[in-house]
Amino acid sequence: MLRLGVARSLLELRMYFRERDAVVFVFAYPIIMLAIFATVFGQDGATVGPPPGIPFAQYFLPGMVATGVMLSSFQSLAISISVERDEGGLKRLRGTPLPAVSYFLGKVGQVLASSLVQTALLLLVAAVLFSVPMPSTASAWTTFAWVYLLGTATGSVLGVAFSSVPRSGRSSSAVVIPVVLVLQFISGVFFVFQDLPPWMQNLASVFPLKWMAQGMRSVFLPPSAESWEVSGSWQHGATAAVLGAWLVVGLVVGTRTFRWMRRDDG
Repeated sequence: MLRLGVARSLLELRMYFRERDAVVFVFAYPIIMLAIFATVFGQDGATVGPPPGIPFAQYFLPGMVATGVMLSSFQSLAISISVERDEGGLKRLRGTPLPAVSYFLGKVGQVLASSLVQTALLLLVAAVLFSVPMPSTASAWTTFAWVYLLGTATGSVLGVAFSSVPRSGRSSSAVVIPVVLVLQFISGVFFVFQDLPPWMQNLASVFPLKWMAQGMRSVFLPPSAESWEVSGSWQHGATAAVLGAWLVVGLVVGTRTFRWMRRDDG
């Protein structure tokens, strides 16, 4: 199953990069949004937090890394699997000797590879064009690695589970994208999280994107920024717990609700 999963990952990657318009959007979206928000909010040297403050480009980078992971995992899989099911691809695939586990391993492998390239491009642009300092300690990169891997796994599993919600492939974008946009607005991706209303902060704390963004802030922001968080700390334990809980929820729900055929196929 593992060997077939690796082979399926390579196939998924080839099919993914053939969809050039989708690839350009997913890869360019975080970079464009970082450029817009850093330029608009960072005019005249404006910063976030008490003096000397943090440049807006540096503050918004963690949220853009987190939302990039969500686009590559949750949004991409929820839409693509819905389309594959609607076109009958999953039904035909189910009739082959390929194990179901290998199919899902292929999807996760594709997400890991594509999101890694996307994140690398985002960090390169942030460092070169906006002079955002990169982490300089092994502990920071270790935190980045586990938040990134756990966030990617959680987003992928939830994307597979959510793919059963749209009634057809044609409606998948209309169902999935608004969910992603709402989570971005309430999770501190487009705004300083501390400036959001308390009820919105509490709502965002239920969902994984807020914790991915907070975990990434602990990597790319200076240690002094920890006191700016609503809780007064980075809450790495809570981040791992919430992402892990959503990972389990996605696995349970996905296992029970995933469909290989369209609804009208019975």
